[in-house]
Amino acid sequence: MSPENTYVIVGGGLAASKAAEALREHGHSGRLVIIGDEREQPYIRPPLSKGYLLGKEERDSIFVHPAGWYAEHDVELRLGTSARAIDVRAQQVELDNGDRVPYAKLLLATGSSPRRLSIPGADLDNVLYLRRVGDSERLKSAFAEGAKIVVIGGGWIGLETAAAARMAGAEVTVLEHSELPLLKVLGREAAEVFADLHTDHGVVLRPNAQVESLTGTRGRVDGVRLADGTHLAADAVVVGIGITPNVQLAQEAGLDVRNGIVTDEHLRTSVAGIYAAGDVANAYHPLLGRHLRVEHWANALHQPRTAALSMLGQDAVYDRLPYFYTDQYDLGMEYTGYTEPGGYDRVVFRGEPAERRFIAFWMSGNRVLAGMSVNIWDVIDPIRSLITSGAGVDDALLADPDVPLDRMLP
Repeated sequence: MSPENTYVIVGGGLAASKAAEALREHGHSGRLVIIGDEREQPYIRPPLSKGYLLGKEERDSIFVHPAGWYAEHDVELRLGTSARAIDVRAQQVELDNGDRVPYAKLLLATGSSPRRLSIPGADLDNVLYLRRVGDSERLKSAFAEGAKIVVIGGGWIGLETAAAARMAGAEVTVLEHSELPLLKVLGREAAEVFADLHTDHGVVLRPNAQVESLTGTRGRVDGVRLADGTHLAADAVVVGIGITPNVQLAQEAGLDVRNGIVTDEHLRTSVAGIYAAGDVANAYHPLLGRHLRVEHWANALHQPRTAALSMLGQDAVYDRLPYFYTDQYDLGMEYTGYTEPGGYDRVVFRGEPAERRFIAFWMSGNRVLAGMSVNIWDVIDPIRSLITSGAGVDDALLADPDVPLDRMLP
């Protein structure tokens, strides 16, 4: 079968579905195939730890497109099917059932997988992870009134699931290996806001915790043993210790893989005709001057358009700043920009962090590197503009709520 004008997307999530949409929208009229190992049609993952987990969103609301969209746009969905190998020379994708799908252009949107615990008891029943819709449904069942839930990991997934469990009436303990949840991500000033939020809602935070093993009865988890000898009773254990990009397919095909599949700003990989987008892409960011792999929904939503245009031979560049958001209890937060631990001088606050209604700016010299709004809305666009403009900004003006942010733009 000739690969001429056949475009193949490996991965069955948001990035894959949005890439198919963009390819059709921008003129690809040839064969278009999505290969996904889940049996569900492509869906959006944030609700799995937010609205859907909390029971505020119906199952149908998580899907990227209505069920009939794929047939209407002549997109072949090969669900419940894994891509086993890429034959770069023959330009074919080999499936786990032995079929070979030819391609003229190939997009890898293989996403990522939760890191697994590797301690005694990790294979017990009711040790739960969150990545797929079935995982969210298992968590929802476990989060019952009075249930004892231990969350291992104080990152975004750990804290969002902890909030959902508390709102369901469970008793929740969060084990964090450092001094504060989100300390590495946000720095001390903002991390303290989230720590206080959870303790105010009755979550027990255990900092500097080292998990030694999980204990069980009749094959089901019943507790967590820490290195200091403490044993915490648990009806379920939620593990949120990070994710790993799914790069095996790319690596075995000889693509450049370093903390994800390495791409340029056009989302082209090191092999001609192959592109990458979403969690798995370690893409060069022209505004930040470095490669960046972002594990958040916004990349999976927006990168596919750039990838699609590049696949169609257009000069498209992905230069959108990283963005993420969270909803926990009565706190809503949006963040945009990029900074690393030690990569900024200070944090300037507009508003009072203790009141959980503020904007925080991460600064280097007089430049804004990143900004976060908590329970203040419609400010992300001006924050983004402040960052991308590179304009020098005075701390006193940033901190003054009477000075509109867009007034500071050059």
